[in-house]
This record gives sequence, C-alpha cells and structure tokens, in this order.
Amino acid sequence: MTINNKVETKEFQAQTKQLLDLMVNSIYTNQEIFLRELISNASDAIDKAKFRLLSDEEIKKDTDFEIYLDVNKEDNTITISDNGIGMTYQEVIDNIGTIAQSGTGNFLKKLKQNNENIDLIGQFGVGFYSSFMVAKKVVLTTKAPSEDKGVRWESEGDGSYTIESIDKEKRGTSITIHLRDEFTSDGDEVDFTSHYKIKELVKKYSNYVRYPIKMEIPKEEDTEVEVLNSMTPIWKKKEDEVSDEEYSEFYKANFRDWQDPLEVIHWSVEGLVKFNGLLFIPESAPTNLYSPDFETGIKLYSKDNLILEKCEDILPDYLKFVKGVIDSPDFSLNISREMLQSNKQLRVIAKNTEKVILRRLKKLLKNDKEKYESFWTQFGKAIKGGLYSNPGKKDKLEDLLLFSSSHIEDSLTTLAQYVERMSDGQDVIYYVVGENRKAIENLPQMELLQEKNLEVLYLFDEVDEFLIGVLGDYQEMKFKSVLREDLNLADDGSEDEEDEPKAKDLLAKIKDHLSDKVDDVRLSKRLKSSAACLVSSEQGMSIAMEKIFKQMDQNVGAANRILEINPKHKVFSKLEGIYNENPESKKLKEYSELLYNLSSLVEGLTPENPVEFASKITDLMAEN
Repeated sequence: MTINNKVETKEFQAQTKQLLDLMVNSIYTNQEIFLRELISNASDAIDKAKFRLLSDEEIKKDTDFEIYLDVNKEDNTITISDNGIGMTYQEVIDNIGTIAQSGTGNFLKKLKQNNENIDLIGQFGVGFYSSFMVAKKVVLTTKAPSEDKGVRWESEGDGSYTIESIDKEKRGTSITIHLRDEFTSDGDEVDFTSHYKIKELVKKYSNYVRYPIKMEIPKEEDTEVEVLNSMTPIWKKKEDEVSDEEYSEFYKANFRDWQDPLEVIHWSVEGLVKFNGLLFIPESAPTNLYSPDFETGIKLYSKDNLILEKCEDILPDYLKFVKGVIDSPDFSLNISREMLQSNKQLRVIAKNTEKVILRRLKKLLKNDKEKYESFWTQFGKAIKGGLYSNPGKKDKLEDLLLFSSSHIEDSLTTLAQYVERMSDGQDVIYYVVGENRKAIENLPQMELLQEKNLEVLYLFDEVDEFLIGVLGDYQEMKFKSVLREDLNLADDGSEDEEDEPKAKDLLAKIKDHLSDKVDDVRLSKRLKSSAACLVSSEQGMSIAMEKIFKQMDQNVGAANRILEINPKHKVFSKLEGIYNENPESKKLKEYSELLYNLSSLVEGLTPENPVEFASKITDLMAEN
C-alpha cells in the first residue's frame, strides 16, 4: 500500500466521539487504570510479535522484548513503548479511528444504565481510549515489521485526529500522553509524573505481565533503569503464594474485566502430560456471550511462551465463558492450530480441565449455594446448552441444574433437593412452563396440585421443556408436565366416573363442534374452581413447544389439544341444560367455541378470529 507523506485529518466514528467525550470529562473515579490498559495493550502486541517470531525474519532482528516507560516532569508527559508487532497505516485507521468492533455501543449503553462512577473500560475492550481520562493530547507512533515507513497519529480527543507516515527505524508502538494539569505535580489529582506513583501502579496492576516493564528512575547523583514487575507467571506459583487481590488484578489486567472473578481455579498436573492451569469464572456474563461473534478460547502457553491466543479446543462450548491460561511444556512452540486439533496431549488437558471446572462448580453449590445461584443467574443458560447439544453429558451436568419451585420463593432448588422433599407415594417430578411465578400459580391446571401441596418445578424459559425432554428422568424418577393429560391425582374418582357416562354424548357433541381445534374433550379430574383448561396429549409436542416453533417461524404442526371441563362447575351445568333442551342447538356450538378460546387465552394462545371471539363475549354479556 502506497502512503502519502502528507498529514491527513480525519473524523472519529460517531460512537467513538461519544466515548471520547466521556473520557475527556473524566466520569471515572479510577483514572489510574489507564496505565494498566496501555501496558496490557503493549504486552498483547509483544505476544503477537513472538507468535510470528518463527516465521518472520524481520522480528528475529530484535527479540529482546520489553515495555519501556518514560516519565518527563518538564514536559508533563508519560510514554509507554513496546517492541511488539506494531501497526500499519491502515491498521491505525481501523483500530484507532473507529472502534465499532470493540463493542462501543454496548459500552455506552451500559454507562447509561449506571448512575455511579464505576470503571467499565476493560469490559468492552476500549482500553486505548482510557488515556483520554488524563490526557489533553495523545500521540501514537508505530511501525509494523513488514513496513518501510512508520505512522504518527495524534488527537486531542476533540472528535478528530491527524495521521501521517513517518520515518521510524524500529518496529513497535509508542504512546505519549500529554497530561492534563490536574494530573501533574501542580495539580490537585493523582500526580502521574511521579516515578514513585508509576512504580506503585505497575506493581499493583501489571506485576505479572510476562515482559520486563522498565523505567529510568532518578537517583541522588544519577539515574538507573529498573525493572518494575516480577514477570514470574502467576500460574507457575503455588496457590498459597498468591493472594486474592493478586489473582484479581491479574484477571482484570489480562482478560479486560472490571469486576473481580467469581471463582479462581488454580491447579497443576504432573504425569504423562504436565501442565499448569489458571482459570477464572467471571462475576457477570459478557453481553455478547450467546451471540455467534463471541470469541471464546483459553490462552495456551508452552514454557511461558504464548503459542495460541484463543485455543477453542480446551473447553467444551457450554463452558466458553471461562477465561484463563494453560501452560504445558509438552507443546512445541511452532505447533499449528490444525496440529492442536488432533493433539492427544491437548485432549488429555481438555478432559482434565472440564472435570476440574465441574468439580469446582459442584463444590460451590454444596458450600455456598447463594454464590452458586449468582453464577446460575449469569451462566445457567450455558450449562443447559451443554445438555441440549450433548445429552451424553447428563450425568455430569444434571446435578448442577437449578429450578424455581412452588415450595421455595426466595431461592432455587436442585433436582436432588426436590427428590428429598417428595411426598410419600410420589413417583414423578412435576413441572410446569409459564412466563412467571404469578402466571403459573394462577393456571387452572395447578389447582389440584396446590390443594395437595405437591411441589412443582417452575420453568420460566419455554425452551426448558426441551431440557426436560433431554433429561428424561432423574434418579429413575420420570418428569411429568402439569400441562399434559392424566395427572392421576384425583382423591376419589368415583364421582367423576359416574359423571362420565352421563356426559358422554354431550362431550362427543362439543368435540364435534371443535373438531378442527381439539383432539378430545374430557371431564377434568384436576380442576377445582376453574371451568375448563387445555392440556396436551401425553405424546408429541406440547403447547409450549408449539409456541416456540411459531416464534421461530417454523411450521412443524400443532400440539394435540385436549379440552378438559370441570363437571362441578356451573358452566358445565349450563352446557348440560342447553344440550338436554336441544342437542343441535347453535348456542351449544357458540359456547363450546367460547370455552375453547377462553382456555386458549390462559395458555397464551391468540384466538383464531379475535373479532368473532369478542363479539360472542359481548353477546353473552348482553344476554345476562
């Protein structure tokens, strides 16, 4: 690509302008994290350079990788430099001038939802722009190893920037921050021209960055270049040698999150395959966790060298929210992604890693259920997805599932806890699908179970019914939907059995009137106060499943509907009276359709002809 040496002035992307405005006006209470973000970017750039080391002759010319900080008290500047991969002219425009790919929209939306001054930068990957929290001007110079020229980029955060090609000998990137007055020795905020303060921040946020972070420190008579960070990979240390705060800072700095991790899993394996693992379960799910563009993968190292930024083959898809590193000396530094896919050692590591995570989750559930429920709220959908996509994982995952319950209002229950509470003689696990607790508890199908105080699992996500289908049973207990036929819960079916022969002809006539809508019409043994309800037949698709497929615009047919009528309700007496007076009465047909439509509404189904339905309701009101 031929670059014109003229200085070009360009406008930032619209959302970037909004972001810069927020940064310039310093909405954050924790401005010091800008240094962590820029050092992290520098480390990433070096990682990328090392990754290309074996195949790029230009990079081999300089393999003393380092990050260098320069504090200039006279100019009130701080410069962060690296000899990493650098950027081309176009890459600077793509990566700095516009950041739609970094999730700026989500970032801004999140800010609007929070009135507090909280640090959200790392969560959305806009670390470079954090420099404008403290800078009145930012100058970036960079050079990619494949380019003859370097690039200079400059902005005051005012909505535009300048860019030009320059002469630059060495690859890498330098970012010079011209500090606002309040962040200098003359200001009333943090003094970022203080060498002591910079050393403190590196130790706090970037101590485990794998490359030396150097800075020239003034002494009494001279200056001395010091390495500010330990560089010892945190995952190589013993667990009791690392504090919770150190784990947290490593996680935030390396995985761009603003919250502490919910759980830290640190372990090592010695045997046929040797490796160290350090994994983090986030506190909150990323906003794009379930979108196709979510980037998953564990950082894969060999002998402290990054060999793959995002290894997708270590964790199963249902654990894709877990972040961390795996370091094994058994991998070759030049191993390819294709070779990894068939690598036996990696399969052993993957199997062990999945087992360790599941063991930790089960321990969390047992010892701190409140904390586990917090995890489930964020990532339960992913765990359930593991069962949807791979029923063979039932034994591994079924005891991690949580459900709302008719018997518990303020927390959730496991299947094991449900079974422990089962009534004497109960041999099935009852469940029901509905929009929310109130809607479910008002369902007519729930009346008999409520009267008998039988516990019912509440499924608020309609696709959970597919999950139940995958499970099939739990501890040899079958699952039974409250919204299907034959609950077999009547206290004494003798009265109902006496009513059935008398009502046989009436039910047949109602079924005839509804022949295009229902498969059967029966007297109900479950209803107490309600007149009627719709249930699905025992086999085939449920009404809830039918609704899901319709929402997906998939025509897979309809559920087999059964209309159940309460023989003790006055509506049934009304139907009997009409039928006895005239079996062919038009009113019986209208009442049958009305009863069906009312029952459909309870199930969240829209009447086929709403206008006709409304007309019949008003006619009925007028009669009475």
